[in-house]
Amino acid sequence: MLNIDEQMLNQFFNGTCTNLYDYFGAHQTYDENNQPKSVIFRVYAPNARTVYLKLSHDLKASETEMHKISHHGIFELEVFGVFEFTSYLYEIHTKDYQIVSKTDPFSTTCQIRPDKESLVYDLNGYTWHDQKWVNKRNNHDDQPLLIYEMHFGSWMREHGEPLSYEAMVDPLIKYLLEQGYTHVEFLPMYEYPLDDSWGYQGTVFYSATSRYGLPKALMHLVDELHKAGIGVIFDWVLGHISRDWNGLSFFDGTPLYEYDDPNKRENAVWGTNNLDFSKGITRSFMLSALNFWIDTYHVDGFRIDAVANLIYYLGDANQGVNQEAVDFIKEVTEFIIEKDPTLLFMAEDSTAYPKVTHPVNEDGLGFTHKWNMGFMNDVLGYFREDPIFRKYHHHKITFGLVYAFNEKFILPFSHDEVVHVKGSLVNKMPGTYEQKIAGWKTLLTLWITHPGKKLLFMGQEFAQFSEWAFQSQIDWYLFEDDRHVKANQFFKDLVKIYKSHNALYQYDFIPKGFRWSVIDDTEQSVFAYLRYSDDETLLIILNMTPNVHESYEIGVPYEGEYIELINSDRKSYGGNDHINTKALQTKKGQRKDFDYYIKPKLGPLSAMIFKYNKK
Repeated sequence: MLNIDEQMLNQFFNGTCTNLYDYFGAHQTYDENNQPKSVIFRVYAPNARTVYLKLSHDLKASETEMHKISHHGIFELEVFGVFEFTSYLYEIHTKDYQIVSKTDPFSTTCQIRPDKESLVYDLNGYTWHDQKWVNKRNNHDDQPLLIYEMHFGSWMREHGEPLSYEAMVDPLIKYLLEQGYTHVEFLPMYEYPLDDSWGYQGTVFYSATSRYGLPKALMHLVDELHKAGIGVIFDWVLGHISRDWNGLSFFDGTPLYEYDDPNKRENAVWGTNNLDFSKGITRSFMLSALNFWIDTYHVDGFRIDAVANLIYYLGDANQGVNQEAVDFIKEVTEFIIEKDPTLLFMAEDSTAYPKVTHPVNEDGLGFTHKWNMGFMNDVLGYFREDPIFRKYHHHKITFGLVYAFNEKFILPFSHDEVVHVKGSLVNKMPGTYEQKIAGWKTLLTLWITHPGKKLLFMGQEFAQFSEWAFQSQIDWYLFEDDRHVKANQFFKDLVKIYKSHNALYQYDFIPKGFRWSVIDDTEQSVFAYLRYSDDETLLIILNMTPNVHESYEIGVPYEGEYIELINSDRKSYGGNDHINTKALQTKKGQRKDFDYYIKPKLGPLSAMIFKYNKK
């Protein structure tokens, strides 16, 4: 436990403190026999005249005035005979004679919503078993990275209720291993009051949400995922907070951590308050929170939501760059990379702001990855078109390669694309049921073979037709439908190819790993491109119309044979079996910029991957 001293206070106020949680909050003390002795409560409320600790334990309620131990506004109280799971709130009497009741901003667990109280909880005592995972963890620049994005409460349910942290362990790990994912990304898991916000309107950033159990149960889940070889990423809102009465907003009756100026503070789109990173206390609060989850829960990284809202005031470039927030992002990324360069720190950024994933010392923001929102918008826009009209939108597939290597991109088909009447991935496809699934298979082949790392939201791996609804589980019943079993088998086989062929991931971030073979066949809407590594060459072909091509000429760089690894039109995947069963021998002849060509068969709305073998 830290003692209050000028160094800690200076770090707190200048925005460089990374372990505020060691001092603020509720901390259990123990006697010489290691038995619980007391709890020390500390809170920062500079605008308070007085602060009362309101306890509820042993069927009793008490209210005790806390001691002001610093002119800066730090209040403390040691209470004996208080044990784990005692609930408490701070009642703050402000200088302008308001009274506000607040959850402890540094509490590590809270009562289950709709109750708001913090709970005394000792995080110490969990024994981790994931050192092997931590030792082998890497930044995935030249490795496969396939992320399963999921909302914890609506993945699977029993008797209509979400699984607990403990109950999630076995089914989730089994499923992730079967599907082939390298990482799981949870939508926000800190405490939030409203289920409808999915966690994006947080109130207590140091508290694992109590919806699914206790903090040590979440530690166990992360530990078991790591032991199974699966990384864990947490979604995180860095820039804005819930306006809920008991949360961080207007904590001591004033906009303590958020902007004083209501024009900058109030985010009308989300009904939240924007944090002010010109304030040292705000920077220290969030920096400490991220560090807390790394150290306490062993997370492998974060996906930062709504980075556009950080870079620009209210996310509007016309209002100018929010330099304080930009500077803070750089401070955070430098801290995380220095702490552990294998940690992931990903930006969900819809802007064209430059150098988001470049190092800070190269005038970048320092994120390890950036979500490629342009790829997602263009590609989904293309696939929504009826195949008859796709020739007029050809550029939506090719344009992404113009900027594909400007940043270290994640290719996301996220929760945002399968909710709010946008339709699921498969239901965005035009045509019959079978044509929709055929289009979905082609879409996923483009996604898995395109330069960039991968992220897919739950349910899309088996072609769920309905939109995501957080109130219920994903449509597991579709595994009783043979069409979806075959569709999922295609996905799993596609993932196996992705993970076992380094041409699909070694050079995701530099141009030497990619080359177009067919880029301008707008009339027939056929695309072909090559992916390279140091030791292999793959050819990917996409036929975006229902037309069958018995013999389509495609230029290739090397003489030899090209063997089909996978074809989405295989009967075993629900297709028509327009496949290439024999190795295709090259023929001599100029095709575009290539000296050789092959003549594969292309099935309707199909995708295929070939591997080059030298003669």
